[in-house]
Amino acid sequence: MRSFKLAAMALAGVAAMSFGANAGTAQQAAGKPATPWHNAALSPEQRAQALLRAMTLEEKAGQVSQQFMFGAFEQFAPVVRSGKVGSLLFVTDPAIINRLQKVAVEEMRLKIPLIFGYDVIHGFRTIFPVPIGNAASWDPASVEQVQQVAAEEARAVGLHWAFSPMVDIARDPRWGRIVEGAGEDPFLGAAMAAAQVRGFQGPAIGTPSHIIAGPKHFAGYAAADGGRDYDSVYIADTQLYNVILPPFAAAVQAGAGNIMSAYMDLNDVPAVANHWLLTDVLRGQMGFQGWVVSDANGTKNQVIQHFARDEADAAVRSIAAGNDMEMSFGPAASAETLAASVRAGKLPQATLDRAVLRILTAKFRMGLFEQPFVDEAAAKTVLADPAHRAVAQRAAERALVLLKNDGDALPLVAGANKRVAVIGAMANSKRDMLGPWAFQYDLPETVTVFEGVRDRLGASATVETAPGVQLKRNVPSMFESITIPGVAKPEPRWDAARAAREFERAVALAKASDLVILTLGEAEDMSGEGASRADLKLPGDQLRLFDAIGALGKKVVVVTMSGRPLELDQVLDRAPAILHAWYGGTRGGTAIARALFGDVNPGGKLPITWPRSVGQVPIYYAHNTTHSPKEQAKRYWDIPSTPQFEFGYGLSYTRFAISEPRITGGPLLPGGRITVSTEVTNTGTRAGDEVVQLYIHQRAGRASRPVRELKGFHRITLQPGERRSVTFDVGENVVRYWNGAVKDWVVDPGTFDVWVGASSNADQHATFVVGGSPRPAKGWK
Repeated sequence: MRSFKLAAMALAGVAAMSFGANAGTAQQAAGKPATPWHNAALSPEQRAQALLRAMTLEEKAGQVSQQFMFGAFEQFAPVVRSGKVGSLLFVTDPAIINRLQKVAVEEMRLKIPLIFGYDVIHGFRTIFPVPIGNAASWDPASVEQVQQVAAEEARAVGLHWAFSPMVDIARDPRWGRIVEGAGEDPFLGAAMAAAQVRGFQGPAIGTPSHIIAGPKHFAGYAAADGGRDYDSVYIADTQLYNVILPPFAAAVQAGAGNIMSAYMDLNDVPAVANHWLLTDVLRGQMGFQGWVVSDANGTKNQVIQHFARDEADAAVRSIAAGNDMEMSFGPAASAETLAASVRAGKLPQATLDRAVLRILTAKFRMGLFEQPFVDEAAAKTVLADPAHRAVAQRAAERALVLLKNDGDALPLVAGANKRVAVIGAMANSKRDMLGPWAFQYDLPETVTVFEGVRDRLGASATVETAPGVQLKRNVPSMFESITIPGVAKPEPRWDAARAAREFERAVALAKASDLVILTLGEAEDMSGEGASRADLKLPGDQLRLFDAIGALGKKVVVVTMSGRPLELDQVLDRAPAILHAWYGGTRGGTAIARALFGDVNPGGKLPITWPRSVGQVPIYYAHNTTHSPKEQAKRYWDIPSTPQFEFGYGLSYTRFAISEPRITGGPLLPGGRITVSTEVTNTGTRAGDEVVQLYIHQRAGRASRPVRELKGFHRITLQPGERRSVTFDVGENVVRYWNGAVKDWVVDPGTFDVWVGASSNADQHATFVVGGSPRPAKGWK
């Protein structure tokens, strides 16, 4: 796209800027490298080795230290000058970045550039749907494009590295950070993880207009009991290998340059200091070659977790385990103590050198020694690129999931209703449209549901809005003592009199209107870090508002917005149509309006099982069967045991027919492949998208296996009456699994069920056979 070219040109020409250049760069330009590490003819690894040999212990300790920049340039310039940080985060002003970089490359003894990181979660200036919404697109190509744009904008202001994607598999919607991931399934999660890494990094680390991806949180963070953020986690190795780790492995295979370790204890050992996890599994088994960074204060937290004796002990334990860089709110324990620990014999120097080498290699691969600065003027052009907003709109459209549409209540007909009311706490809330973990957005350009509908209908209808109710804001405790742009402080609560007036005003507006579009859901800060919920009901007085408007007898369609599944049983009983929009980002309101009025046919699918009640949680489709499968749906006497909506569910404005799967080849022998194919036909009257999903089940073997496992999907667009063949390749990588008794990847021969369809309840069935004898399978490398 145009902005990609502009940014690349800007980076190429930025050497002419008046920031000065370090001595090594200047002499290299003259054909005389000042030092071996300025010799561009050497590989990044060779240059890093040369620089490492020239460093003191204190300089090495500084390179493995990263600090949040909550403060002025004057506060942090001395820290940079002293060499006590190798990286800063949460600075996004290109002018400040250049000033800090100038201190590093001109005033530090060895002139080592800083590497700047940031939480680029679902966009930088242009905000895209929250990650669980992007996963609902079931479209890795779209998600890759989203993160390419996010990387372009972030790199334009001088950032080099994103603390993203979050690839934790989450099966408990009470956990607030479920909004940041791809849901419950390792196969879908792996596809989304790899797509995001490719989008952020491009073909290789150092590609212009791209940044380093940092998948997180390694590993198991989302499996905390009760969905309670930060709680300890206990995971059997079968669940770890078969469910939790596959998205990380996919990210590593896609070339991720960084991994972030997790906060919590994993089986009683903090993940940040878990040698088995960070070294044996991540590096030994997965083959990861980059560097590992702790989560914020993760290293120091070992003292709070009663694992490390003090901060010096914590720094030693982290780096010895394979956590290469410490992220810290204040001065890093690593910068303050590691040099002394090496001298005291508490840490081998080779261990510290190994971590420093990984970080320096990344800096060389990013080209920071040749060009540490960023073009401030070019950044403005990139951030304003209208093509980025077009990508955001398309992503928001593809994330929409149609949950209910009785009697084809949707799409609406533009002009059929002369007075339209868009009502609800989030109906005209720009901040809620953006979702959590967004900081550098342009709020005025964000389109709400009300604005999207108003603009879509134009002069054909009068469109008005009223909130009706107010939702309580949540400010996570980690943000209470600091001010971060984009993290709102609590809004003043309405007093009882105002609350009554606003409620009555919304009901009166609905009564005077021909059509009501009612927004229901959660405020954006009810999801995210520090935002777990014990209750999945609609918060506040939203149900009372729904009841009052429903009693008017008006035509009502519902748009839900949230970062997690919600209990919607009372709404489902009475609303003819429900469109789930997650948090759509900068152009979310435009996307919603286009879908409501039929310009877009929703084609998204749920990336997580949607429970009827919080009492069912955790509930997921890939469970093992029981000794009494006929009783599977009768586990609760008071409600069905089945979910409200199954994994992979999503309706359309058209209809699709999917034929019985055909198996070609077989039996599946070592090194061989079979194919599963099906025919998909659009039997309706509108063009639309279907996500064709492939599930398998192993009937017998050396372990009980889940009743179904997703092993393939394709999102396709079909015109009315169009038919298309969809084919899936099945090799040993599809039928292998980690066996807890054997402690390895295995393939078991025997009969496998296979289903194709539009959700995890797919009913088109066939079988295939895996031949040969029980055998080991290849690992991740």
